[in-house]
Amino acid sequence: MKSMELLIERLILASRWILVVFYVGLGAALAVYAFSFVLKFLEIAAKVMVLSENDMILAMLSLIDAALVASLLVMVMISSYENFVGRFDESKTTELSWLGKMDSGSLKIKVASSIVAISSIHLLQVFLNINQYIGPDGYMSKVMWLTILHVTFILSAVMLGYLEKIMANLKP
Repeated sequence: MKSMELLIERLILASRWILVVFYVGLGAALAVYAFSFVLKFLEIAAKVMVLSENDMILAMLSLIDAALVASLLVMVMISSYENFVGRFDESKTTELSWLGKMDSGSLKIKVASSIVAISSIHLLQVFLNINQYIGPDGYMSKVMWLTILHVTFILSAVMLGYLEKIMANLKP
């Protein structure tokens, strides 16, 4: 019976390596997104002399938004691998010294903060381009819903931070 229990435990522990498929997929998605970013940048660069200041600000915000999404992907890939699959060999590189400080709770807070930042940039883009969001009746329901969603993201991030603080205080 004990050998069966040991076999099941080893199988469950080994199954964590299936997660690597997801992290490699996120890495591939990051490469595709980087290609998309380069195309977007080249499009903006080609139009730099004809874009208005407002359009240039909107274009730069879209590049910042893309950089934040890419950073979020990297953070999730590296931290999740470190937390759930295996440790990186820190003796070979000092570039990953921040990894040991990111447990799943701090990862959740960083992800939530990144989502709030991305949402903030998107909402700023909407406000800078507000005329496109005014409906025929003069009502801006899409802006209202985007604002409500953004506030929801903020409240979620604050609650995650508060819960993480409570959990840290409960640890001996």
